[in-house]
Amino acid sequence: MIFEKYHALGNDYLVYNPSSTNHEFSCEETVRICHRNFGLGSDGILVGPLPSDKAEFGLRILNPDGSEAEKSGNGLRIFARYLRDSELVSDQPFTVDTLGGVVTCEVAANKSIISVEMGKVSFHSDIIPISVGDTPREVLNEKIELSDISFNYYGATIGNPHCVIPLDEVTESTAKKYGAELENHPNFPNRTNVQFLQVINRNRIRIEIWERGAGYTLASGSSSSAAGAVARKMDACDQEITVEMPGGEILLSIDDEFNVLMKGPATRVAQMNLDPECLC
Repeated sequence: MIFEKYHALGNDYLVYNPSSTNHEFSCEETVRICHRNFGLGSDGILVGPLPSDKAEFGLRILNPDGSEAEKSGNGLRIFARYLRDSELVSDQPFTVDTLGGVVTCEVAANKSIISVEMGKVSFHSDIIPISVGDTPREVLNEKIELSDISFNYYGATIGNPHCVIPLDEVTESTAKKYGAELENHPNFPNRTNVQFLQVINRNRIRIEIWERGAGYTLASGSSSSAAGAVARKMDACDQEITVEMPGGEILLSIDDEFNVLMKGPATRVAQMNLDPECLC
């Protein structure tokens, strides 16, 4: 079973093209393949290209815990780079269908930058979704109680759910300490991605990320998009935003309607052949 491995600022995915040997990955198989010690090691599996009646290419995104993600900005950049490396696309825009909606991608002529029109961010509880009782609303700067602390948070979705917590300073230890509890908080019926957000200036933010189904993560495109949109909603940032993450930087352009254009790299790592014994 052949996989192509890429990373996007340290967030790594295995790309599996089902055109050669179509295989439906069970939850247990996905967990084993993504495991850093017992498998190939990755933050998820990208299954595609798949047929789609909505876009030129279909894509499934499998998390390392075996669940399926609606959308991944880094995953989309990696998939776009894979399509270009496989000569399935040129340097012209093309569309990809995900569970979180159709996006438009474009790979630069030298493959150094991949642009993804991520879609429109919503802050509304019904769309994210967030359980807020009998009054559906935009979830903006509301209190969320944890076992030993409370935070003020913003809810957001760009096709997948996000919990954004603005802080004066963000650290890896904070993300690792509270990420899992926030991911599984009862406010979020589908669980959630978590971003701890520090605004540096009107064109730069820093985030630490806990990714639903994956845990602490060095970089995330959808997390960057959600956190950047929240910074704009707070009127703390302008349209052009650079997002600092432990793995590197992503560039965002977020208009007044909260439509997000993301630009960043994706790097090819290797072709990997999984031995069937790994799944036994």
